[in-house]
Amino acid sequence: MVGMTHVTSSNLAAVGYDASTQQLYIKFNHGGTYVYSGVPEDVHQALMEAGSKGTFFHYNIKTAGYPYQKL
Repeated sequence: MVGMTHVTSSNLAAVGYDASTQQLYIKFNHGGTYVYSGVPEDVHQALMEAGSKGTFFHYNIKTAGYPYQKL
């Protein structure tokens, strides 16, 4: 797994990204860690720059339909 960067969010604890595989790793404050596949690098960058990371995640990653699995 890639290195994770702590983020300030009421929902997300940390985010990691592997540009070579387009895999986005999300660790949630509730403790679960998930990997989302096929996420473009610009979406990852926008997530990291978003004022509300939880809201951005919900609308642009979760409901966008990227395949995911719990680690």
